[in-house]
Amino acid sequence: MNQFAADNDISGRADLTVVLRRFYTAAFADRRIGPFFTEIAGTDLEVHLPRITDFWERALFRTAGYGRDAFGPHAALHAARAMTAEDFGRWVQLWNAAVDGLHRGPNAERAKATGERIALALHQRLAGADPALLLRPGSQGFVPLAALELRTTA
Repeated sequence: MNQFAADNDISGRADLTVVLRRFYTAAFADRRIGPFFTEIAGTDLEVHLPRITDFWERALFRTAGYGRDAFGPHAALHAARAMTAEDFGRWVQLWNAAVDGLHRGPNAERAKATGERIALALHQRLAGADPALLLRPGSQGFVPLAALELRTTA
């Protein structure tokens, strides 16, 4: 754990912007989920960042800044190339690593929990998967947080 993160919770939009930029930098470069952003969606980070920051600001701080359809773009991606439980698991892994690398506290924990809930809900809705099966140890479904390489210490 870095010293910066030890005493610094996510406190608002500016913090979210930094976390999201860190996350998307990793996600765009990731071999597993990067193509969803770069090749399929053709995401322009500078256009996407204010929108997704609105989403997370509303999710964590209950602001009214986000009024878009969050499911539609994911459904379009899924139609172009099916998103698997492992893809959602990798998203959660990178999201948690981005948050953990910068922040500790109740809002950071809520951001991570919210990210996992969103991933589970999207996967269930897109693939018709039973969330209990996704979380079952030993399943080929959702990657449990305890098994994530980025969260292990050596």
